[in-house]
Amino acid sequence: MELTDRQKQILRAIVDIYVSTAEPVGSKAIAALPDMKFSSATIRNEMADLTQMGLLEQPHTSAGRIPSPAGYRLYIDEL
Repeated sequence: MELTDRQKQILRAIVDIYVSTAEPVGSKAIAALPDMKFSSATIRNEMADLTQMGLLEQPHTSAGRIPSPAGYRLYIDEL
């Protein structure tokens, strides 16, 4: 599985925020980061792709995303 640089940056941000807060992470929280240059809509689309790849999980429909075990593994190994 090959991720784009944008997907890697978003996954890294989700893991970092989730580890700090223990709350599901939404696209607006990621878009508000100073080094994030993508719109919240673009981030939502990438989050959906990362979820389909099995790297993120969505606790319920209206929640943000949390890292899956595979997402943590990729973060540790590559990011």
